[in-house]
Amino acid sequence: MQRIRLRYTKRGRLRFTSHRDFQRAFERALRRSEVPMAYSAGFTPHPRVSYANAAPTGTGSEAEYLEIALAEPRDPAKLRELLDESMPVGLDIIDAVEARTSGLADRLTASVWELRLDGVEPADAERAAAAFLAAEAVEVQRRTKNGMRTFDTRGAVVSLEALPAPVDRPLDTACAILRLVVRHLTPAVRPDDVLSGLRAVADLAPPVPVAVTRLAQGLFDEESGTVTDPLAPDREAVTAAPPTGSVTADAKAPEGPAA
Repeated sequence: MQRIRLRYTKRGRLRFTSHRDFQRAFERALRRSEVPMAYSAGFTPHPRVSYANAAPTGTGSEAEYLEIALAEPRDPAKLRELLDESMPVGLDIIDAVEARTSGLADRLTASVWELRLDGVEPADAERAAAAFLAAEAVEVQRRTKNGMRTFDTRGAVVSLEALPAPVDRPLDTACAILRLVVRHLTPAVRPDDVLSGLRAVADLAPPVPVAVTRLAQGLFDEESGTVTDPLAPDREAVTAAPPTGSVTADAKAPEGPAA
């Protein structure tokens, strides 16, 4: 059995699709592409697909991950192309690698988020970010299935910085960009929780909904302060060994002369 790990996006209006919507679209793509899926055992077998840390509905993402198990080996690059062609534009399959290591979910320990705050001056966003980082704790409330819960957002935020105004903004409209690195803790701290924290410590309240995009997720490197590519260990392992089940004519031993 071969395992393939895929990276996909949620772009444009497709950011408003739920995780269940994506699952349905992806399962249709598997059928259209005639992918030889491995199935679970039991009375109701289902394709072996594992999703990892999906982004909340309404947020865009350049770095969502899943893993599929195949009954027959396939070339990851060709499989990616077939699946991407069968997916809606915006839900794009942008990377594929054969799984040669364990624990993909364990390597998703942090995310890089970008928040576009239309109607907010960059200087105001910079002051709010400084106030947030200066606080020892920033408590916010979120409604859960068990009622309202209060938790600290500051401890999960590794970095928070204001960037220059985007070049695509209208000249007569203020716009600020915040970029932050957030650890995946329990309870999970989401971008909207950080926005609530910015409102609490600096009274930052954008007049229109904030556009949120996940730029990356992976293992947080303490030394460099960056979020690393979670598929890199698999790529490195693949280059050190041939793909699963691959046999080429060049690899076969030459036949001896005919008698």
